[in-house]
Amino acid sequence: MSNTTALEEHLPEVLAGWLATNPGIDIALEERLSHEIAPAVAQAHADIGMLTDLAGAEGLETYPFRIDRLVVVVPRGHALAVRRSIAFVDVLDEEFVGLAAGSALAEHLAWQSARLGRSLKPRIRLRGLDAVCRMVECGVGIAVVPETAARRCRRTMALATLRLIDIWATRQLIVCVRRLDALPAHARRLV
Repeated sequence: MSNTTALEEHLPEVLAGWLATNPGIDIALEERLSHEIAPAVAQAHADIGMLTDLAGAEGLETYPFRIDRLVVVVPRGHALAVRRSIAFVDVLDEEFVGLAAGSALAEHLAWQSARLGRSLKPRIRLRGLDAVCRMVECGVGIAVVPETAARRCRRTMALATLRLIDIWATRQLIVCVRRLDALPAHARRLV
């Protein structure tokens, strides 16, 4: 099981390389909210989980994977494009382009805005981060995306990026398992 950022931004390359060198082994990969992943691993619904450290993985073995920074992307020329950083609360009056309802990142952002007593104003929800960034480039709204996606999309799209200064916007992605030594050899190699 994996959260959105790991699934969209990091795992395709990692898993493609691993699967290419491990013929005959298949992976069943499911996207889930970070706070759902650790309990699923603990209850043996999944062997390996990829989540943020902020979601908690008490009682499980964890291994650092990547730093995940969330940023705001706006079209070049947008009023916010002159800024380098911003607080999440300061963008909540903007119209948003977001990922599909139920995606881990969409739920995380909805929770963060609700915590501030506000809600996002989504104009459209899409399935992938590249599509989100393309809509932002076209002026449909702004978005919060992983920095890795913003960097990749800025190579071919007219976007500006603002660093989110909120503590929750910089997260450590971790791998969690019940017990590494209890996994089959191929699963240990994957971890």
